[in-house]
Amino acid sequence: MNTEKRMIHSYEVVSSLKIGEKEVVLAMDEKNTDGEKYMTCFVERNELFELYHESMLSDDYAEIAKIYGARIANEAELHIESVKKLGIPITVITAEDCIPDHHTHDINGKIIAIDTKHLRPEFQRADRQLYLVYGGSGASANTRGSAVFCTNLHTGKNCRWERYEVMGEVKPECMPEWAKEKAEALKRANKRKNKEAER
Repeated sequence: MNTEKRMIHSYEVVSSLKIGEKEVVLAMDEKNTDGEKYMTCFVERNELFELYHESMLSDDYAEIAKIYGARIANEAELHIESVKKLGIPITVITAEDCIPDHHTHDINGKIIAIDTKHLRPEFQRADRQLYLVYGGSGASANTRGSAVFCTNLHTGKNCRWERYEVMGEVKPECMPEWAKEKAEALKRANKRKNKEAER
């Protein structure tokens, strides 16, 4: 059990919530004597570091708690609006929609679904699950590697997942229509790139 305290400078994080692309944090520094005992801020992170911004400080816990709650509500509303703008039906890919993944399967060039248990609750939907695999040590059959490099069908962004996070190859008949169109467009683009690289 990890009992290590999460700290932001001298402030101990006492509550936090990730919603959409941001995390909202409430933290306190009991020893602070500058009228800044309580803090709320946004946290964004990548593989290298955390970025803290829009920090609000006060000795009034209720004031900071109110701002913390308002920020969570605002981020939730922004996320709801972003989902409405996706322009596709909101569906979830389940295990029944997939050919179960197994280490003996080569998934290079396949459309895979990420298991929802590896996605945050607000991202448990098909546009965050469906990827076209293009490489990685974990994409081949009977390999010791785990990295799976792939392209998100909806956004077109490249990323990495681990093989154990892959639920399986999506059955063609279970693929949403928008995903079929995106997959074909991606495959055509990849073929063009490969032909140009061969010249």
